[in-house]
Amino acid sequence: MSGSGARENGRGPAAEHGVLPADTTEDARARDARVAVLPVGSFEQHGPYLPLATDTLVACAVAREIAAAYPVRLLPPVTVSCSHEHASWPGTVSISAVTLHAVVSDIAASLRRSGVAALVVVNGHGGNYVLGNVVQEASARGERMALFPAAEDWETARERAGVVTSLLTDMHAGEIETSILLHAHPEFVRPGHESANFTADDRRHLLTLGMSAYTESGVIGRPSLGSADKGKKLLASLAESFGPYFGLLTAAE
Repeated sequence: MSGSGARENGRGPAAEHGVLPADTTEDARARDARVAVLPVGSFEQHGPYLPLATDTLVACAVAREIAAAYPVRLLPPVTVSCSHEHASWPGTVSISAVTLHAVVSDIAASLRRSGVAALVVVNGHGGNYVLGNVVQEASARGERMALFPAAEDWETARERAGVVTSLLTDMHAGEIETSILLHAHPEFVRPGHESANFTADDRRHLLTLGMSAYTESGVIGRPSLGSADKGKKLLASLAESFGPYFGLLTAAE
């Protein structure tokens, strides 16, 4: 995705290779970006057909689309985050909200010391509530930081991509995540999503009881409706929605 786009936009070599950025220090010097993009995912169960790293792969796919369209510095992902609601399933690993807050804040501070004044956190996991606090606090201190995508960005992308399932219903390992991986990383999607649909729209006790109170399989959504074409359109829409964020963070310059 972003490799050819970065070259076509005249910003030098490809910004990434697979999930990780492939820039050298000289590439970073030549790019001279004033906005950095940090994907934050998770390492948690996503049913029997999507990998534990799904949220990280989704966040990286969104970040790569952004890097292909805007002059930003693409950072490697934060892979383990706040997945405590998925603790009942093997493979899930979490860190505390305090730790995630500190990690993102430290990354932002390091970037500022090196001349990158603004940071966009691309969040791929809904349970990373603390990221909103990180951005709120940084903004109150006069630092430039944003959290992307917002729910409105996802809703616009859902409509443009023809995703049938609502954001409420498409909670986990559903149509959206399956579509993005079918487009960006089809090699990681195993058989089974075609018959794994399960919905549970009333999840008011999720934080108290965890995901296992609402789904046995770990799936809440309609993955059978996912497609690579929808995934491509979802990412294209999100890249377009990023424009106002970029404009807001660079306006002060």
